[in-house]
Amino acid sequence: MATIDEVYRASLADPEGYWRSAAEAVDWETAPRTILDASAAPFYRWFPDGELNTAFNCLDRHVAAGRGDQVALVYDSPVTGTIRRYTYAELTDETARLAGALAGLGVGRGDRVLLYMPMVPEAVIGMLACARLGAVHSVVFGGFAPRELAIRIDDATPTVVLTASCGIEGQRVIPYKPLLDEALRLAEHEPRTVVVLQRAQLTAALQAGRDRDWHDLVAAAEPAGCVPVAATDPLYILYTSGTTGRPKGVVRDNGGHAVALQWSMANVYGARPGDVFWAASDVGWVVGHSYIVYAPLLAGCTTILYEGKPVGTPDAGAFWRVIATHGVRILFTAPTAFRAIRKEDPQGRRLADYDLSCFETLFLAGERTDPDTLRFAQDLLGVPVIDHWWQTETGWPIAANCMGLGPLPVKPGSPTRAVPGYDVRVLRENGDQAEPGETGAIVIRLPLPPGALPTLWNDDERYLSSYLEAFPGHYLTGDGGYLDDDGYLFVMGRTDDVINVAGHRLSTGAMEEVLATHPDVAECAVFGVPDELRGEVPLGLVVLKDGVRRPDQEIVDEVIALVRSQIGAVAVFRDARVVPRLPKTRSGKILRGMMRAIVAGDEVVVPSTIEDPAIIDELRRQLR
Repeated sequence: MATIDEVYRASLADPEGYWRSAAEAVDWETAPRTILDASAAPFYRWFPDGELNTAFNCLDRHVAAGRGDQVALVYDSPVTGTIRRYTYAELTDETARLAGALAGLGVGRGDRVLLYMPMVPEAVIGMLACARLGAVHSVVFGGFAPRELAIRIDDATPTVVLTASCGIEGQRVIPYKPLLDEALRLAEHEPRTVVVLQRAQLTAALQAGRDRDWHDLVAAAEPAGCVPVAATDPLYILYTSGTTGRPKGVVRDNGGHAVALQWSMANVYGARPGDVFWAASDVGWVVGHSYIVYAPLLAGCTTILYEGKPVGTPDAGAFWRVIATHGVRILFTAPTAFRAIRKEDPQGRRLADYDLSCFETLFLAGERTDPDTLRFAQDLLGVPVIDHWWQTETGWPIAANCMGLGPLPVKPGSPTRAVPGYDVRVLRENGDQAEPGETGAIVIRLPLPPGALPTLWNDDERYLSSYLEAFPGHYLTGDGGYLDDDGYLFVMGRTDDVINVAGHRLSTGAMEEVLATHPDVAECAVFGVPDELRGEVPLGLVVLKDGVRRPDQEIVDEVIALVRSQIGAVAVFRDARVVPRLPKTRSGKILRGMMRAIVAGDEVVVPSTIEDPAIIDELRRQLR
């Protein structure tokens, strides 16, 4: 068996040969002869003369191979008290029937369908039904504000909208239909039909002539077959989190996406057909697209769809219950989830209530995994904890400890090394390569591997200006960091999270690492605030673990001393505050830019993705 180093070198030395071989794991209607089309560089296209159907690869081929009775999807909803299992045969049938219903509404190859759905099986079925027809889906996170939803409707111009009567966030029932109705009133584009899934928790009023009941529509439909599409045809559009004004729609193609995700399951995650794989995310985010829906089903795994939280549904043992109940072998979630668990159950006592002997690997991504959170998870679970790094734009990991290729030693704070297919480099502002240990802009040398975005929806110019112009011949990730002498990558955060203190460029991520080591700190954030003398100085916010009863000022003094001792006086870290919580998106990303704007007195742009808008007024009072 080739070593990880040999595989990586081969993927860069002969990318066409490497991905030609990987493409053999996918079932093609017409196998590609051309692997990479560079004729319109920097707009590269993979497998341009191939034809396939993504839904067939996710469902039908497994049934045809005799695995129709294997569980494909488990829906676990502690907020409704529901557990429902779908075999591959059942999920194929449900998908074909919804595809037939959509076809009856005039949806065909290339048409767009917008999904505004909670975490229910019908959301997964809706995505797969679009793929079955060769239609392009665009999932918008359920609960998005009407104005933001209207912007996406106008950009994607969907023929049909799939929605539900409500979503459930903890104890709150959120009516979706009024939000969608208002968005449709604001939008210039008018979808032909809105299909509404009525949930038991709330019944929505339907508009005559436009709205259709989901169950009635599907019950009357004939199953539809799979429509072959070009590998370069779009599978979906996903609007990047926090977009305001003109949206940025990341396009994912069918062929490169299927090949890359199939490859990643075996090689990055070490998953085998039949394994139970759980990505504790939401279908509205890229993790949900890639690793709740498509990748596990492409690989013949059982995937978990969880409508709940790491804490509060009902407690900090929620994840352990899901793992034990369903035999989860691999869990992929955000570091924020483990910080929330640690805050409520610092000693991990809830774990003793469950048998996790089935569980083998934890993967973390979505935000930097600080070394303290990594160690907490390692000590608690006693399994490999793999920090890995990727983006909405790439669709699958850029850097990871590849469990299927022979894991490497872990270095806390690093997602290990670049994944095969990604030529990751760190550049100075002038474009020169940085020395080992020197912080710079993290870029990927073109062409990007299969599965990464080929462009933005209807906006090639913005694709060029956003990602390719800063360093010609390279994709700009927007993250800063460094490579060490062993080729390990350290991602220190978005480049705008590097602050300039009296001419010294300092990473707020490095300061957060230090704060997170304090025994009383559950979560933290550091960002730059204006300073007349030095330009910027760092401000640290810390959330304490449950049960901490010491005076706030004692803890503030200690975390300031920690930063001074480990980073030095050059950081000018003199201000920290204890706060009850941090503002986050629903995917768990901390909104540092918003906090920076509050402190600076600037206008605050509140993203539709914010988990709890009420926190804004709280922070204004605390940070004033």
